[in-house]
Amino acid sequence: MKTFINSLLLAFIILIANSCSFKKEYKYRIVFLQCCHDDWRNVMNSEMRRELAFHPDIKFEIIESYSDTKKQLEQIKEIDKQKIDLLIISPNESKSFSTAIDEIYKSGIPVIYVDRKTNSEQYSAFIGADNYEIGKTAGKFIASQFKGRGNVIELELEMTSSPAIERNRGFNEAINLYPELNKVATLEVKNIELDINKKLAGTLKNHPETNIIFAHTDFLALSAYRTAQKLGKAKDLFFVGIDAIPVINGMQLVKNGTLNATLLYPTGGAEVIQTAVKILNRQAYNKETKLLTNVITSDNVNIMLSQIQKIKEQQVEIERETLKINDLNKTYSTQGNLLYFITALLTVMVVLGVFLYFLLNEKQQSNRILEEQNLAILEQKNEIEKVSLLAKKATEDKMRFYSYISHEFKTPLSLILTPTEDLLQRKSTDLKEIQLTLKLINKNAYRLLRLVDQFLEMRKLDAGKMELEIGQNDLVAFIKDIVQDFNLKAKQKQIDLQFISPFKEIQFGFDPEKLDKVLFNLISNAFKYTPDGGLIHVSILRNIDKIEINIADNGIGMTPEEKANAFDLFYRGNKNISLGTGLGLALSQEFVALHKGEITINSEKGKGTTFRIVLPIMEVKHLLLDNPVLVSSKNNTEFEEDSALMIENNTQLTFENTIILIEDNHDLNQFLTRKLGKNYTVVATDNAEDGWQEILTCIPDIIICDVMLPGMDGFALTQRVKSDFRTSHIPVILLTAKSQIESQIEGTKAGADDYILKPFNQQLLEEKLKGLVENRERMRRRFSTEVIHPNQVQKGERRFLIEFEALIEKNIQDSSLSVEKLSQELGMSRVQLFRKVSALTNRNVADYIADYKLRKAKILLNDHEKNISEIAYELGFSTPSYFTTFFKQKTDKTPSDWRNS
Repeated sequence: MKTFINSLLLAFIILIANSCSFKKEYKYRIVFLQCCHDDWRNVMNSEMRRELAFHPDIKFEIIESYSDTKKQLEQIKEIDKQKIDLLIISPNESKSFSTAIDEIYKSGIPVIYVDRKTNSEQYSAFIGADNYEIGKTAGKFIASQFKGRGNVIELELEMTSSPAIERNRGFNEAINLYPELNKVATLEVKNIELDINKKLAGTLKNHPETNIIFAHTDFLALSAYRTAQKLGKAKDLFFVGIDAIPVINGMQLVKNGTLNATLLYPTGGAEVIQTAVKILNRQAYNKETKLLTNVITSDNVNIMLSQIQKIKEQQVEIERETLKINDLNKTYSTQGNLLYFITALLTVMVVLGVFLYFLLNEKQQSNRILEEQNLAILEQKNEIEKVSLLAKKATEDKMRFYSYISHEFKTPLSLILTPTEDLLQRKSTDLKEIQLTLKLINKNAYRLLRLVDQFLEMRKLDAGKMELEIGQNDLVAFIKDIVQDFNLKAKQKQIDLQFISPFKEIQFGFDPEKLDKVLFNLISNAFKYTPDGGLIHVSILRNIDKIEINIADNGIGMTPEEKANAFDLFYRGNKNISLGTGLGLALSQEFVALHKGEITINSEKGKGTTFRIVLPIMEVKHLLLDNPVLVSSKNNTEFEEDSALMIENNTQLTFENTIILIEDNHDLNQFLTRKLGKNYTVVATDNAEDGWQEILTCIPDIIICDVMLPGMDGFALTQRVKSDFRTSHIPVILLTAKSQIESQIEGTKAGADDYILKPFNQQLLEEKLKGLVENRERMRRRFSTEVIHPNQVQKGERRFLIEFEALIEKNIQDSSLSVEKLSQELGMSRVQLFRKVSALTNRNVADYIADYKLRKAKILLNDHEKNISEIAYELGFSTPSYFTTFFKQKTDKTPSDWRNS
């Protein structure tokens, strides 16, 4: 009941809010970037607003730049960040804006140029006068008035704008037809008042034979008239301008005799809005709209002015009627909302009145009971939640730890069991191959032994049974010996490994076995996360009462969360961190603590990591008679590269079927590459990102991928392969140490074709590879003997074939249809398309297109209303005879014979 009343109140509030809202909603937003401000532009703006009166659902904004190119460019960039439906622009210059406007057009926003253009062809429509034709008309008019003889001065606008360039070109072309009509001078005007007074006055003095002034605008012509008037030559000159706007600087100048003629330069404001509406409503429109011009003289100026006056009167009447309609709409909306409000209010009052009495009594009785029960339940709930959270966290930590143990053991087990089974099944004996395999087994057996030793040491630490065996030793020589053990690995990875010590010798009391493990773990960890060509520096410092050891690298670094939990045994923020690494860091911290020391981390993501060990200088009270034997790390093979296991790929054979192998464990990667390389072309990588690039490059037949990878894991890569139509046909086998059914389900959902658990049987892997290859080959052989239909293909490939056939159908009438054009339309390379179609159908793309055309030809031949020639051209054949030859080659019958059979 309470919920019901709350719902009514909410509905009532929403209704009130809606009834009080009178904000007008627009369907479209159009922005007009106007280049400059003058009388001609004002007429254009007025025409646009007049036309917009018929489209009240459009929000229209005019933004002017006042002939400032830099300002207009900033306006374009700002508009690109906003949400608009259409852009109208009159660019201040033709070259400066192409790139910025092209970006807006490419983002899907229609662009209309008005009056001026840029050098780009990336626009939806252009509306404006033909400036070339206007200049040409002016030249012809002057020639007709002076019978092809005279002397002209041309006053042109800045030549950075397209109108000035086109008018100049048209005028020159016209007057060049009249040899006796000479152009005395061409003056480019930037600052009208200054340039006209200075340049024109000097030109008139130098060329007194001038009798005609042709100006690119009426305002230029007026300025020229005033200058000539000061010189006393205004009556001797014939003035022609361009614009003919119905204001003082336009037709009025012709009417009062200041100008002898002006050419109509139509603004096109109404045409711009009409074209914009068509574009927004997805209607047909003209991309290029050239507005017509006319010469205005004293003979027709009065007629033109009277027509314009009539249009203004009609516009005033339209605006008056529009205001009345808007007022009526507001009144109607207000009355309607008021009615809804009153109705809702009455309904709520009736409902509230019915339930009010029952609610009050029920609430008073239940509140007392609920208050007592709530207090008791709340206390119990808080206690249960505390216990539950502690138990849940402990359980999750243990399960995560056991999961990591399982995963960490399974990789070396795979590298022991798989080579062992391979040796047992091998019929021939190759001593070098057996030696390599036994070294691999021995290396991973020691790796398992070290993991077990670390578990036992951690157990001793937890039980408090770990004791130090301190001896007096040279700490400098001790650290130097450990660093030298990594020289081979540093040389192989081209890492700058250095031990830096300002001391030749430091006698120091410490447990060499435990400190050896600390330093070896930290240096090994630095090698794991430092890229090839990086640096690892180990340094030692000493003051009065402590020793400081620093291990610094420029590797991948840690995030703040990873740094805070680096020594936590149960934490695994970075999926690349193995259990061995986690145990190593935890043991290192404990061993340093046993020495009464401290270990800290200074790390930043992408900038490297520095481990800092601070040990106090302790007095050795109970030295052993013989110094303890230093535990050499040279027998530790976990982090050394075994050169005998490096496989040379330069002599690798090339086979028909290609496998992409993605496995981050170096030994397992090399072992599988060596074994599978006997029957397949193997391309191996150690991470999913490089693997994906290799997949796109060679479009393999099979992908073998580990699940636990640095960066993108195997599940994500599988999903990416199966969701990309270029690679969705490629079978994927996942290798993993995760035996939980949830992981297998996740792999299946991602689209994996098979899921093999580590440790795995090598023969089983090879048989599964063989089965997948044979299945794909059987599918191709089956499809190669019949016409493919998308429903015959497995669900994951249907979308590709449907899109492919739709693209063929779209371009079927194109006689120049080629593999290159289809691959571009599909967003694939030619090789990728060829391998994709070949993998699915065992046919090349050209044969597939031919079969599709043949199938459609048979359907069209059943329609007797079309003749053979019509069908041939509809299928994209250049001639009917070529179609007949093609059809007969495929069916042993001509089209006519097949139709009549």
